[in-house]
Amino acid sequence: MPIYEYLCADCRTKFDALRSMAQADEAIACAECGGAHTLRVLSVFAVKTSGGFGDGASVMETGGGGCGCGGACACGGH
Repeated sequence: MPIYEYLCADCRTKFDALRSMAQADEAIACAECGGAHTLRVLSVFAVKTSGGFGDGASVMETGGGGCGCGGACACGGH
């Protein structure tokens, strides 16, 4: 079963839930405040690879448009 990430519109908390694909977009209560105004958001992920760029350095390749590190990594995308 996949893990999905949700955002609560009431308390602005992000939380994860282990749910089947069929349940992914169904309503879910906020894990923090119990609010019913939640929506599924895209999760950011990163994969570490080495080589491939001629310099032998490790590079962070990301999905979702960014590594989510806030500029504190060596991904080269900042």
